[in-house]
Amino acid sequence: MATGRTHRTATRSRGIPEATVARLPLYLRALTALSERSVPTVSSEELAAAAGVNSAKLRKDFSYLGSYGTRGVGYDVEYLVYQISRELGLTQDWPVVIVGIGNLGAALAGYGGFASRGFRVAGLIDADRAMTGKQVAGLTVRHTDELEPLIKESGVSIGVIATPAGAAQAVCNRLVEAGVTSILNFAPTVLNVPEGVDVRKVDLSIELQILAFHEQRKAGEEAELREAEAADAVQGGKPAADAAARPTAAKKRTGQGPDGDVPAVMPA
Repeated sequence: MATGRTHRTATRSRGIPEATVARLPLYLRALTALSERSVPTVSSEELAAAAGVNSAKLRKDFSYLGSYGTRGVGYDVEYLVYQISRELGLTQDWPVVIVGIGNLGAALAGYGGFASRGFRVAGLIDADRAMTGKQVAGLTVRHTDELEPLIKESGVSIGVIATPAGAAQAVCNRLVEAGVTSILNFAPTVLNVPEGVDVRKVDLSIELQILAFHEQRKAGEEAELREAEAADAVQGGKPAADAAARPTAAKKRTGQGPDGDVPAVMPA
């Protein structure tokens, strides 16, 4: 079986944009769900909706793969699953090492989605000697002293860092020096790597902060709407003379002057 260290996909040489590469897993997830339901074909509109993108962008992305579908029929689901899996390098075995077996690292080790997508957890590493020898997700935790031998013997090319922030850069350096060229970083810090090493950062706190921003904005918009509705209700209950004396919020928004029917700015 081929391993990640003996094979590289041709994605970069074929000029597929990074934005398209980032969307391929979304398409694959939607297609896999269709395949599990034995759906033979899917239209670009249906697949785009399932993946959360627009259909024009989907068709453009698939054109980089040389897949254009059939007018009136759509895309062959099984063929697209194979095509995207091959492009992403998921038709081969990718040995992965996880460094940092705390709560997060242990959860990652037990994630069943790795194996079904071509990733094999080859080893678990932790700096705490109290963890050495313990079984996590069916694997024996090894001390960091064994990191380099593990990478060499298992042909690891992808490293997952789930350590505290203060230890992440040192772990990254050792992974790179041992030959690892792709790193998935869960530590809340930015890693410095040499050219040719790819790093993907997953920061859960940042994602939560972004969601908090959107929640705050929605709450503010709802509050403004309630205030406007309350103002309109109060204004509607006032005597006509008082209403004529002061323009309502609605008049201000539409550009009406104090006389109601006369625009504040007359057309030329």
